[in-house]
Amino acid sequence: MFKIRQRSCLLVTLALILTPCIIVLMIMGPELSTEQTLSQRLGECHMRLQYLESMSRTRQEDVALLSQFIIILQNSSATALTTAMPAQFITSNSSTLFTAGNGTSSLSASTNTLLDALSPESRQILRNASQAYAMQSHLSSSSSIHLPTAFNYLPHLLDDPNSLRPALLKSRGRSDVGIILGVPTVKREKQSYLIATLNNLIANMNDEEQNETLIVVFIGETESDTVFRIWKQIESAFEYHLENGLIDVVAPAPSYYPDFNRLHATLNDSLERVKWRSKQNLDFAYLMAYAQTKGTFYVQLEDDILAKRNFLSTMKKFAVTKSALTKPDQPPWLVLDFCQLGFIGKMFKTVELPYLITFFQMFFNDKPVDWLLTYFVESKVCRTDKDHKHCNTEKAKHWFHYHPSLFQHIGTSSSLKGKVQKLKDKQFGSKVPTFYGHNHNPPAVVKTNIAVYKNYQLKRAYKGETYFWGLLPQPGDQVQFIFSTPTYLKHYLFRSGNSEHPSDRFYNTTVEVLPADTLGESSPVWSTYNSTADGYLIIGGFDAIGLAEGFIDPKIGAIKEIRLHIHGDSENWALLSEIHLQETLVGNLDGEKTQAKKTS
Repeated sequence: MFKIRQRSCLLVTLALILTPCIIVLMIMGPELSTEQTLSQRLGECHMRLQYLESMSRTRQEDVALLSQFIIILQNSSATALTTAMPAQFITSNSSTLFTAGNGTSSLSASTNTLLDALSPESRQILRNASQAYAMQSHLSSSSSIHLPTAFNYLPHLLDDPNSLRPALLKSRGRSDVGIILGVPTVKREKQSYLIATLNNLIANMNDEEQNETLIVVFIGETESDTVFRIWKQIESAFEYHLENGLIDVVAPAPSYYPDFNRLHATLNDSLERVKWRSKQNLDFAYLMAYAQTKGTFYVQLEDDILAKRNFLSTMKKFAVTKSALTKPDQPPWLVLDFCQLGFIGKMFKTVELPYLITFFQMFFNDKPVDWLLTYFVESKVCRTDKDHKHCNTEKAKHWFHYHPSLFQHIGTSSSLKGKVQKLKDKQFGSKVPTFYGHNHNPPAVVKTNIAVYKNYQLKRAYKGETYFWGLLPQPGDQVQFIFSTPTYLKHYLFRSGNSEHPSDRFYNTTVEVLPADTLGESSPVWSTYNSTADGYLIIGGFDAIGLAEGFIDPKIGAIKEIRLHIHGDSENWALLSEIHLQETLVGNLDGEKTQAKKTS
């Protein structure tokens, strides 16, 4: 009895102690949540303010340069201007002025009209800049100071006034976004991963994320035919996303690049490797320069990667959290790292991209781009009188890693000739599926005349056990699914390529069906579909991303066979990662037949 009373007293005591604690937690919980939300909003506002300030500085720079350019035109002859104009006046923003006319007279005459069209604030800025330049003109030329520009690091740009004008620019003008994704691409010898990468990025965004994002594809090629071919591939696969502004495509003028044969060898690398990494530095600099005015954050990617679902929301939340003003004494971040490999998944504030761009331009011939990023951060935060351990500690305060990684490298064929790239990020987490199995496909005999690789057989793929993988297909090759009994199909889906072999897709391939019943000459089916010489109806085909999908017209009736018919040569193997044939439910069959009769 005493023990029972003792236990009861203990329980009452615990209840009296825990009850106030629970009440306090319940009261403080919402407050903590509210405080955290407010902190994140402050971080967003802080980053937004930095972006707007950078845009304001850019506009003021443009106005100042324009003012100085007008003064030179007013006080110099066209010939003198051409031979004596300082290099810093030749910028990508003012390059259009070179095509305005043949001399200074027409431009000088229109100066007053130009000034009158500006707002009072802009006119005041112009007057201030003009007065400053007028004072300089009374001084001797030896006292004029010209700060270094990109032309000091890349003097070959002066050889062509259009060196900074894109050779190709396809854009709907989207700007002021939250995140810009930079995707550089070049021609690859074996297989391209670009379309699969873009498709994966878009597939892992929701509608809201797509509206707050800009994907910039940079085509780093100088031959116009190659640039046009890559552009047409992008246009064919992503016409809708190009039209709504999600994707921009840009390619530089050939004169943007120096003569790579005149580069000096560094790091004991071969000349081919020096050319490759030097060009990559210039590619990244150009891509960042294009993107810097488009949004708040910039993320550097590659054209052979996979992304996780909701990667954009995850990155933005992490960036805002790190930018929140909760610790005023904490230094601001420089790099947010969402992948452990190379330069993939590195996020920067767009307001800080000019520093990085200049750094890449200065040392483009000296080091690989991922090394330059490390040296850039070390130059900003590390002390020369401290050891390497101290430097790493300081870098960790400015370079934050997100775990697990949000991106995985999938390519094996590098853009550098002869280089095999098998790097994988072990922190990416779960393995990306290489096939999507369906074990309820209708009973059928399957066969193909494409040579099968190892044990990746078509019959196993049809059962949902693996994917089908065959050697180079030839024109006339077929993949056949012959049903045990005539079958009414409602929907078909064939997915080619996978995460490990994204270019092993079916190209120039049609989907064809053989009706079980002989269709009369008056059947509307003949006017709806093209047919083959052996009586098959062509109901679809594979698109640019390797997908063939569609509904089957009930008027066709029961089907004996469905097949994939290849009509052209392919440089890649053929891989089917998903086969899904959906039968019409028995309960719906009579209704569909009736509807088909009414339609006919």
